[in-house]
Amino acid sequence: MKHAKPIRGVMNRQTGGADLHPAWLAFIRHCRELGFGEISQLKIQDGLPVAAEESIKKVKFV
Repeated sequence: MKHAKPIRGVMNRQTGGADLHPAWLAFIRHCRELGFGEISQLKIQDGLPVAAEESIKKVKFV
């Protein structure tokens, strides 16, 4: 399994250290920007998020 250099400063529960792969950080940022919605057909390779078929944003009116 290949691993790129992790970014420091984010806790990783599996390793107990402060490292999270940049692909996971990008995915988390996308989720936070999405706010509410769905992510369809998330593709994971070598334990890392690679792509999603589409992201649909939902807007709550109540």
